[in-house]
Amino acid sequence: MSSEEQTAVISNSLNCQGCGAILHYEPGTHNLKCDHCGSTNEIDTASAGHDIKSFNYSEFLDSIQSAPVSNSLQSVKCNNCGSVTVLPQNTTAGKCSFCSTPLVIDLNKDQRYVKPHYVLPFVVSEAQAKEEFKTWLKQLSFAPADLIDKVNSSSSSPLDGVYLPYWVFDIDAQTSYNGTRGDYYWETETYYETVNGEEVLRSREVRRTSWFPVFGTVLNYFRNIVVPASKSLPVKTVNKLGGWDFNKLENYDERYLSGFRAETYQVGAEEGLVLAQGSMEPEINRTIRIDIGGDEQTILNSSTELLDINIKYILLPVWISSYTYKDKPFQFVINACTGKVSGGRPWSPGKIVMWIVIALAVIAGIFFLLKKH
Repeated sequence: MSSEEQTAVISNSLNCQGCGAILHYEPGTHNLKCDHCGSTNEIDTASAGHDIKSFNYSEFLDSIQSAPVSNSLQSVKCNNCGSVTVLPQNTTAGKCSFCSTPLVIDLNKDQRYVKPHYVLPFVVSEAQAKEEFKTWLKQLSFAPADLIDKVNSSSSSPLDGVYLPYWVFDIDAQTSYNGTRGDYYWETETYYETVNGEEVLRSREVRRTSWFPVFGTVLNYFRNIVVPASKSLPVKTVNKLGGWDFNKLENYDERYLSGFRAETYQVGAEEGLVLAQGSMEPEINRTIRIDIGGDEQTILNSSTELLDINIKYILLPVWISSYTYKDKPFQFVINACTGKVSGGRPWSPGKIVMWIVIALAVIAGIFFLLKKH
């Protein structure tokens, strides 16, 4: 079956057989649901299988250059925050999910779309996401006392379901190094100590370190190094979203995107590889230190060769919205796989000052007791 025929099949399966409306993916299921009449269509995943594998990095880069023009999806770049969002073919306007800027699509341009390998479908529904947000607000430390009441009484932005792009790397790395190894040994040292006005000869054991030059080669096998391919959200927010259950990955199917938006990558695969290498350094250094052995280790120089690089291009689900407190907006993001919330929040200066005063009082009390006794 050609890609055009596959697209036609998927497009037809998005239409409700009962009323003809567009079906939307229902989080936590393998179903498409009609918001008008309630009918559902099951997404058949049996034939696709669940053998999640990586793809050769060089071959994937070559495939990007020959990505076809999409007949069913179109992308639009936000002039405010720079995000690139994928929208359904018949959509001609919209709102940026990341900064709420109005979007207008230029339909005269052919849109090339690099097809992801896998998608992690939404697990957390919109209703569940709202409850997770409320719980998160209640658990914020040093938050203003009226925060929850203000949020409940204000008109918050609706939740937008968005798939974020990620690179996932599998890398075999060989590192050559040279450095020094330190081994502890003990020496008996003599010294004089004054006892009752007389100088008395004493002895004690003192630890010394013998240093030796070393060199060698270590191998590291990295699997599932996750690198965000989006620049639309603050790095701090993305890093706090927590883990993802890759056991729930599905082969990419546009039907899982129905009713949601998907951002295309802004961080290219080459840049993603550089970021992945940076995250590998602590583990490589740990392996080198183990290989050096001894009691202390110093790494003077190291050089890493990537023996095998494989990649997965995946989409991961989040709910994005914002709330306002004292006329200041705060964006928040919810991991639609686990429900973990991350985002901006206001602080209560009064509570912080009170905590500092209490802490200083406790320290002063401890110091007073120690001095007294």
